[in-house]
Amino acid sequence: MAGPAASGEELTGFQRAMITVSTMLATIMQALDTTIANVALPHIQGSLSASQEQIAWVLTSYIVAAAIMTPLTGWLADRYGRKRVFLVSVVGFTIASALCGLAFTLPEIVLYRLLQGICGAALVPLSQALLLDINPPAKHGQAMAIWGVGIMIGPILGPALGGWLTDNYSWRWVFFINLPVGVLAVLGIMTFVTESKTAKPQSFDFFGFTTLSLAVGATQMLLDRGEIKDWFGSTEIVIEAVVAVTALYLFIVHTATARRSFLSRALLKDRNFVASTVFMFFVGVVLYGTLTLQPQMLQGILGYPVITTGIVTAPRGIGTMVAMMIVGRVIQRVDSRLIILFGLVLTAVSLWQMTGFSLEMGMGPIITTGLLQGFGLGFVFVPLSTITFATLAPQYRTEGSSIFSLMRNVGSSIGISIVEAMLTEKTQILHAHMIEQVRPDNPLMRDPAFAHSFDLTTRAGIAAINAMVTRQASMLAYLNDFWLMMLVTVGTLPLLLLLRRPKNAVRATAME
Repeated sequence: MAGPAASGEELTGFQRAMITVSTMLATIMQALDTTIANVALPHIQGSLSASQEQIAWVLTSYIVAAAIMTPLTGWLADRYGRKRVFLVSVVGFTIASALCGLAFTLPEIVLYRLLQGICGAALVPLSQALLLDINPPAKHGQAMAIWGVGIMIGPILGPALGGWLTDNYSWRWVFFINLPVGVLAVLGIMTFVTESKTAKPQSFDFFGFTTLSLAVGATQMLLDRGEIKDWFGSTEIVIEAVVAVTALYLFIVHTATARRSFLSRALLKDRNFVASTVFMFFVGVVLYGTLTLQPQMLQGILGYPVITTGIVTAPRGIGTMVAMMIVGRVIQRVDSRLIILFGLVLTAVSLWQMTGFSLEMGMGPIITTGLLQGFGLGFVFVPLSTITFATLAPQYRTEGSSIFSLMRNVGSSIGISIVEAMLTEKTQILHAHMIEQVRPDNPLMRDPAFAHSFDLTTRAGIAAINAMVTRQASMLAYLNDFWLMMLVTVGTLPLLLLLRRPKNAVRATAME
């Protein structure tokens, strides 16, 4: 690779700052769009006269397209140049966002969301690789802190911003908000980023890409539609599972035996990269699983409006940003593994506190646990991102960033699917157990105050007590999910033993 964008040695402080700003605008735009449309779905559904199953494709199309295209980023950057791929991705994502806002039919918005996913897949891995390249190894911690803020703040603030835009303007502004950000990012990349590409890019491995795409795409489809289709009671889900397992098997065998494979085997020889990528998978499970649960609980069970939900969950993002800024300053003086351990402990403690939530609680526990959890995840994300690439040769950073981002996304999809499935199942089971106690011979049913509100001889009384039991069963189901997220967090601790303490300098020798 050639040019300032590759090494950072010839860049002035101003150039480096402008590249960072331009890169982060693209990163935040993409990260924000993964969740900002979620709260607008009911409004989009009504506007386009779509069913519940049909409107789910607005999210599914984006996720599947992004998942399939993410691993392709490294090859495209090597073949056509990182700046060119970055520019095309930002321009395409911005145009697709405008088209989504202008859509008037369901097929239109699904098609444009598909285009958004295709173009947006490269933004996160390219931004991470670019920030690593324009900064010396001593500043990689600070660079990853800045990058991490964009990655983490998008999913955290996306629902609140999406709710505010939808309530005050229209669901279309959830997509239009990307236009000024995209234009600024394009101007910055065109002006300050220099082109860089390998002199002899590898030939494209169609078989490897096809099998990996099928594996990732089928897995995403299975996870996104499993709850709607009753999981393996559906022929569609069984077919997707068979395709995913078969394609993954073929990809693994091909990667291990082919002379040139789509996934560089050099990545698999780096212990830090492999262990950190697995680690990031579980971080995605915990982060996105919790982010999905809490807004649903606040709005569906506690009756919080969308705006209030955004306000009480905002401290999570504040905690994350503060932690990342702290880590960026101390990461060169403290063992990264100790920082990650500290962050995991804080995250586990916050999830343990969340298992004590109740229907009668105020906003205080929500704010304090969110702040603590955001703070803990901030201490995990930055050193983990830094240690992942500390021992990886620079020529593998773009491809490594793609796989790193892919594993985070797959982890988030699996986490969301698991917590949603458990929530539905546990709510039904707990409701059945609790409703068994609602009998005329139960002493509580004879209490005058209780009997007045919940009269079993009237339809209104039966409906009222059923609603109360459902609400309590749902709350207990949420607490079970928080317990699971806590156990997953604690279960990742042994992975720290697989990480090596990186040296201060990154060796640029090729890995064969």
